[in-house]
Amino acid sequence: MREAALDKKAEDVLTLPLNGRTIVADAFIIATGRSKIQTRSMADAIAEKAREAGYPKPRVEGYADGGWILLDLGSVVAHLFTPDLRVFYNLERLWGAPEVQRAQSS
Repeated sequence: MREAALDKKAEDVLTLPLNGRTIVADAFIIATGRSKIQTRSMADAIAEKAREAGYPKPRVEGYADGGWILLDLGSVVAHLFTPDLRVFYNLERLWGAPEVQRAQSS
């Protein structure tokens, strides 16, 4: 799913492993899009890659607004933010995962 976000030029993409910390998911993917249009494009790409990988159709929240889009894929939850909302909600701090894995955007 990270690759789908990166293909749409997502910035500061990271994975927060959550194994044993919550029953919500095994991992969060967090990424930033420069605009609401870009976050929607990232969400569409992730949903398509998930379908191709055999995941059930994700539950999606926030798509209409586009500032924070959440895609629940079951074991993985993707959070796609515009820059201001990413800073405001700061999920990295909230979940405090020392083993954060960051992807380099190209």
